[in-house]
Amino acid sequence: MSLSITERKVEGVCVLELSGQLSVLEPELRRRVLKLMDDGERHFGLDLANLTYLDSCGLGELVACLVSARNRSGELKLLRATPRSREILHVTKLDSVFDVFDNEAAAIAAAKVPRKVSA
Repeated sequence: MSLSITERKVEGVCVLELSGQLSVLEPELRRRVLKLMDDGERHFGLDLANLTYLDSCGLGELVACLVSARNRSGELKLLRATPRSREILHVTKLDSVFDVFDNEAAAIAAAKVPRKVSA
């Protein structure tokens, strides 16, 4: 099953609902996020509830999207991660890089707040 992305806007945050597989064979996520940023979007929530497969290349895509958003003064939050996605984020220690929320409203609120950079 390939990756399917459904886009919606919630309180100024672009929420992308991911369904299917996020892997090396599916570079669509990064292309979509970059296009949205070119169109002026800066704040994102990635809904992982329907993600059925995530591999190391898919993690790389998530990291690339996060870095791109932050480089353009934006933010990206993960929401509704599946138990398997949470396990992968934990094992790779990327759960210390990403903010992961169970509640969409909390993720939306956090995505709108600029990240404080420590000195």
